[in-house]
Amino acid sequence: MGRINLQEFITIAKEGLDRSFLVAKFLCFLHVTNTYLCAPVRTQGPSMLPTFSLMGDLVLTKRVSTRFGQVGIGDIVLVRSPENPRKVVIKRVKGMEGDSVTYVVDPKNSDARQTVVVPKGHVWIEGDNVYNSCDSRNFGAVPYGLIQSKVFWRIWPREGFGSLG
Repeated sequence: MGRINLQEFITIAKEGLDRSFLVAKFLCFLHVTNTYLCAPVRTQGPSMLPTFSLMGDLVLTKRVSTRFGQVGIGDIVLVRSPENPRKVVIKRVKGMEGDSVTYVVDPKNSDARQTVVVPKGHVWIEGDNVYNSCDSRNFGAVPYGLIQSKVFWRIWPREGFGSLG
């Protein structure tokens, strides 16, 4: 009575193996999609106010844009921080290689401006909140290779729902 038929055991094992492979395929699909195509990202912090809220928005980012050179001035990008490689920051592209960029050096204390030319293979990034953003004004132009993805859609909150360019 407590014995399972060998044929029954084989059938159950095959079904379990089939379902395991299905789950593994799905997880591989998610990994490839998230790593190479697009990924959902939650923004957080004051540097992109008023574009994104302080408490965080949920956005979709395209990873393929950076591989095909589809990043341009005005785009919002996720960048591996040049100061802390464990951190990813979200900023707006203000200049591409060869562009002259004029920026306010210390917006809290003066209107002093400085102009720089973005070196080859680099981009100039700044947060929308110039009073509270650590960006190219602090650490200079960023190598294009540090750009991880480009924001293309705001998912949440609903009042800001829609395409970002």
